[in-house]
Amino acid sequence: MGDQVKALSNDEFNRMIKSRARRALKRNSLNYRTLNEKIEEYRKKGIDKPIKTHLREAVIVPQWIGLKFKIHMGKEFQEIAIAPNMVGRRLGEFVYTSKRVQHSAPGIRATRGSKFLSVK
Repeated sequence: MGDQVKALSNDEFNRMIKSRARRALKRNSLNYRTLNEKIEEYRKKGIDKPIKTHLREAVIVPQWIGLKFKIHMGKEFQEIAIAPNMVGRRLGEFVYTSKRVQHSAPGIRATRGSKFLSVK
């Protein structure tokens, strides 16, 4: 399936994606141009490192299948690999901007119920 998606022409790809993604591709051509230049540079030099980007709103195109991206999540970069089922969606959908908070046990005198615990 990945080869079929990767072989799509621009017209076929535009018919496959939703209108909002089509509009974003058409309007943000400058951002995509700089990102595509970076991708081509990595391919020419044979660099296997992930491509760092802040463009969370970039729509994933079929030519990116198999590439690795490091997407900015506000504080740091998180790495993802592009798969065929991601085509037509945005990079930011796969990298969340907040992590799950894991709280530990409450401290001494942190709650009303802890005043009955013995302090050792």
